[in-house]
Amino acid sequence: MRLLLDTHTFIWYVTDNPKLSPTVRTLIDDGNNETLLSIASIWEMAIKQSIGKLSFGMPFRMFIEQQVSLNRIDILDINLDYIEVIATLPLHHRDPFDRLIIAQAMVEQIPILSADSAFDVYPIQRLW
Repeated sequence: MRLLLDTHTFIWYVTDNPKLSPTVRTLIDDGNNETLLSIASIWEMAIKQSIGKLSFGMPFRMFIEQQVSLNRIDILDINLDYIEVIATLPLHHRDPFDRLIIAQAMVEQIPILSADSAFDVYPIQRLW
């Protein structure tokens, strides 16, 4: 199964945060699943690190490259198909990074691993 990580899900997984649900941990750990991280999440984390809301204890790029490699996570780039969907999404959720992740899940027809119940108003599957 292909799975798209929400930003907080990635952070909680790689930092072994107890807020991560056991179900999600099992899904990510399952080597039969393809786990994806949106470039939008990486962009969001870069912004949060630059303003002091996140710190990974090492250079940002090194942290991201290390974690995606160690955890078999693939990066999902941005393309016009996703942007086209964003242009039609109702504004239930106003966070631009989350809106892109929602659009990616819709186009790719894959579930999002997220604790954010605000995603539930969109035609996607959210697993937690």
